[in-house]
Amino acid sequence: MNDLDKLRVMLPHWINHNQGHGEEFAQWMEKLESETPEIATLLDRAVHSLQEAQSALEEALHKAGGPLSDQSAGHTHSNAHHHHS
Repeated sequence: MNDLDKLRVMLPHWINHNQGHGEEFAQWMEKLESETPEIATLLDRAVHSLQEAQSALEEALHKAGGPLSDQSAGHTHSNAHHHHS
């Protein structure tokens, strides 16, 4: 498997992982809005930064030729993520 194919396997994982963290940041932002607005504002900035990263990752995946599934690449690994609520 060449590097581009490896990237086509990894990018969807990174995209999903990034999206999960963005959602988590947004939840914490909402929890903290009233007690610590300064921190909530910083979390909001982080959410927007992750959205920009998300767009770049999605564009990279598109330009790479789209996703290459783990199974077709001969890989198996868990896509489980840890989230802290």
